[in-house]
Amino acid sequence: MFGPLNLSLAPYVKSSKTLSRLIKPIANWYARASGYRKYGFKYDDLLVEERDDVQRALTRLTVREKYDRAYRLKRASQASVLHAPLPKEQWTLPTEVRWVNLFRPLLSKLCQQDVRYLKPHVLNVVKEDTERQYWDNLDVKRN
Repeated sequence: MFGPLNLSLAPYVKSSKTLSRLIKPIANWYARASGYRKYGFKYDDLLVEERDDVQRALTRLTVREKYDRAYRLKRASQASVLHAPLPKEQWTLPTEVRWVNLFRPLLSKLCQQDVRYLKPHVLNVVKEDTERQYWDNLDVKRN
């Protein structure tokens, strides 16, 4: 699938245990090296907003998700102006951290996890677009 989420080999990699073990350390290194978690961003905050499907997906967010997104963007821009990342307590945690699952109720109030909050909405928009394109091109024949 091409679009805002690009072509993904993740299902293929996840289905193979060997390939998953080889790729996972590289993926974790890349996520740490990209540095977006140091500024409090979630992965979906980095999607290109100028795309029509992402714009429509953004309108489907709840009020709380919209507020949290705006807060993360403002906080990161302030940290960028100061030329320093956020304090370590405010960094976004990866979703795969094992101890996070043990203390999930406590951590939900203290810090945020890197959860894909926009991806389901974008996938629904893309699915609706392909369905609309299919039905718009349908030829109806009358006898």
